[in-house]
Amino acid sequence: MINFKLIIRSIGHALDGLIYVLKTQNNARFHLLATVLVILLSFFLRLSLVEWCLILLAISLVWMAECFNTSLEKLFDLVNTDPHPLIKAGKDSGAAAVLISAFLSIVIGVFTLGPHLFSFFRHILEN
Repeated sequence: MINFKLIIRSIGHALDGLIYVLKTQNNARFHLLATVLVILLSFFLRLSLVEWCLILLAISLVWMAECFNTSLEKLFDLVNTDPHPLIKAGKDSGAAAVLISAFLSIVIGVFTLGPHLFSFFRHILEN
């Protein structure tokens, strides 16, 4: 039997984690701004279903990396608050995952939104 109360509670914990990330991580607030702008632009450009899937996949990838990175950082802080080369390497590796996902999302955004934006501005300049 599926316990729906436990599922709802789990969703609540996940939302608490997302709120924590947004409250404590400056980069997450930047990702939120970028997410909102890209979604608004995507609505304006009337993307196809496949294009929406690519954009949402890219956005989700960045958010997952940011959340995992924050959890890793907090775990490292709990393990050792003093500077240590292994702690630094772990934190830097988590940050690299966010950077890679953000770079990939930019590439996906350019490939997906770029042609629409090019057509839009070309149309404006021709009229």
